Amino acid sequence: MEKPTFTLEQILNMELPPLIIYAAPFMISCVFLEYYLRNREQMEHYDKKDAFAGALVGIGNLISTALLKTITFGTILVVYNMVPWYVPINWWTSILCLLALDFCSYWAHRISHVQRFWWSTHVTHHSSEQYNFTVAFRLSWIQHLKIIFFLPTAFAGFHPVVFFICHQIEVLYQFWLHTELIKKMPKPIEYFFVTPSHHRVHHGKNDKYLDKNFGAIFIIWDRLFGTFEQEVETPNYGILKPVGSYNPVYLVFHEALDILRDMKQYPSLKAWWLILFGSPSLTLDKSAYANAMGKRWQARQRRKEALGVKAAGEVSV
Repeated sequence: MEKPTFTLEQILNMELPPLIIYAAPFMISCVFLEYYLRNREQMEHYDKKDAFAGALVGIGNLISTALLKTITFGTILVVYNMVPWYVPINWWTSILCLLALDFCSYWAHRISHVQRFWWSTHVTHHSSEQYNFTVAFRLSWIQHLKIIFFLPTAFAGFHPVVFFICHQIEVLYQFWLHTELIKKMPKPIEYFFVTPSHHRVHHGKNDKYLDKNFGAIFIIWDRLFGTFEQEVETPNYGILKPVGSYNPVYLVFHEALDILRDMKQYPSLKAWWLILFGSPSLTLDKSAYANAMGKRWQARQRRKEALGVKAAGEVSV
């Protein structure tokens, strides 16, 4: 059977169901229900400003997603059309697509915690020191750069419509994970699937919780690749360097701005590589990079000084 190919216009004209938009009223209802239940049970203080900031970040993410929809979906479509093979649509290949997407999501998520450039596209989601449903809305406006990590799924030949629906299911699944109201699920569910307990660990900044439980739907990837951690003690939420702001724009771009400042401070290709793709917690010693800053940079400084001396001599004459 000949492989079906599509143009971006054909895909967009299919009017695929925006599952996330349809689910929005339910998610908002859950936010208010959670707020009521937390107050009734006199749980830890619910920061309304933080929740409102998260909502604004979420609205910005929806806008950026809509604006970049053509680019992101077009990228997937180009890769799918490029390969000569394809996966036929049926129920089991749809499950296979979901598994493939979740596998890609695991590695995209893990890399986003160990390389600073990718961390800058994800840190917004972790910057809250609260843990409630509003945290699920805190998705960076520049996270769409991570589309490159999902290209293997398109390269495998999965139908772009199946990809689109499975991706939305993946995103929607993660909403219910962001709550302290749900404690532990039955053991079989806890073993195979990501649960609120697993994801609370992921948002913790406790030493033993750092960089653990990266799975989106299935926790099996963490068990296989050694990044699983059981919830034992209540996590301390947030990031090691608190943002200290409720400004949604700053919440999204603060790490990117810090990266640019560091790159300006260390004008060296080697230093830039470490700044961009080293650990987010990496600290560079400026004196150690005196040579790494490059002979051309030092020569430029000497030329400036020489020109300054020359100009001063001409003026004195």
